[in-house]
Amino acid sequence: MKTLAKTPVTIVTGFLGSGKTTLLRHILDNAQGRRIAIIVNEFGELGIDGEILKQCAIGCTEEEANGRVYELANGCLCCTVQEEFFPVMRELVARRGDIDHILIETSGLALPKPLVQAFQWPEIRSACTVDAVITVVDSPAVAAGTFAAFPDQVDAQRKLDPNLDHESPLHELFADQLASADLVILNKTDLISPADLEKVRAEVAEELPPAVKVIEASSGRLPLDVLLGLDAGSEDHIDARHSHHDHHHDGDDDHDDHDHDAFDSISIELPQAEERALMQALSQLVVAHGILRVKGFAAIPGKSMRLLIQGVGTRFDKHFDRAWAPDEPRTTKLVLIGQDLDAALLESTLRTALSA
Repeated sequence: MKTLAKTPVTIVTGFLGSGKTTLLRHILDNAQGRRIAIIVNEFGELGIDGEILKQCAIGCTEEEANGRVYELANGCLCCTVQEEFFPVMRELVARRGDIDHILIETSGLALPKPLVQAFQWPEIRSACTVDAVITVVDSPAVAAGTFAAFPDQVDAQRKLDPNLDHESPLHELFADQLASADLVILNKTDLISPADLEKVRAEVAEELPPAVKVIEASSGRLPLDVLLGLDAGSEDHIDARHSHHDHHHDGDDDHDDHDHDAFDSISIELPQAEERALMQALSQLVVAHGILRVKGFAAIPGKSMRLLIQGVGTRFDKHFDRAWAPDEPRTTKLVLIGQDLDAALLESTLRTALSA
C-alpha cells in the first residue's frame, strides 16, 4: 500500500495591508494544475479576504472553490488553534490525497510561532509539514517607521528616541513575524526610493536569523518555485526561534491573555451611502482615531453592484466587485481594526457624517 507523502503547508504572515491576500491570489492564479487548499484567517466578523479569494480564476466551479477555502473568522490563529484550526486541518488531512499544497493566510495581528508549533501535534505532524513561513513586509510602512502603514505617533516617538527602552506592540509583532520567517518578501518596493529600500533591508536584517533569505517584490509577483517547495520543515526548529511573546504560551495562568488584545475589531452596518461622502467620512475617521485597517462592502444608491473597500491607514482601494444578489440586503458592512477603538463613537460619527 502506497504511503502518502506529507502535504506541504505554506504560512503567509505579515502586517495588515502588507499584501498577503494579493500574494495568495498570485499563487492561485499561477497554480499550473496544483491542487491548493486555502485557510484564510479573518480578524473581524466579515470574511472579506475569503470572498475575494473565492473569486479567483483557479479553474474550478464555485462549489469546488467553497470546498477549498476555509475561513476561521473568530480571531487570530494563534489564539484559536485548538478551537478552529485543528478541526479544519483534520478535514484537510482526511482529503490530502486530493491536495498538493495548503496555504494559510494569518490575520495581520497573528503571531506565527504558535501556529507553526501546532504542526508538532502528532495527528498533524504525521500528515503535514510546514514548507515555509513567508513574512510579507510593507516596505513603505517600514521605511516610514510605522510598520503597518499608518502614522502611529507613539511608535514614531519610540523610533526617534534612542533612550526609550519600551517597544510598542506593533514593533514587537513585526519582530516576531520576522523571527519565525523562512523567507521574507519586501513588498511594494516599487513605491519607495533605493535609499529607503536599503534602510528597510537593514531594519529587517536586525530581526532575522542569518540563513533567512530576503527578496523584493511588487504586488507579490514572484515565481512560484521561489515561494513553494522550500521544504523548510519549520515545525522542527521553531522552538529555537526566540520571540517577544514566548512567555505567553508557556502554560502559566498569569499569561493567559492574548498577545494582541490591545487591538480591537469593530463591525459596523450602515444604510446605503453616496460613494464620495462615504470615502471622505472614512478618511477623516482614520486620521482622527488612528484606525489601522478598514475592510468591507458598501451599498451605493443607484448602483447594481456593491463597492469593495479596503483601506490601510489613509490609503484606500475600492472597486465594484459583483452584483447584489436578488435576495441580498443592500446595506454597507465595514470592519474597523485599530487600538482602543470606541465602537459607539465610531458608528455615531460615521452616521452623522453620512446624513449631513
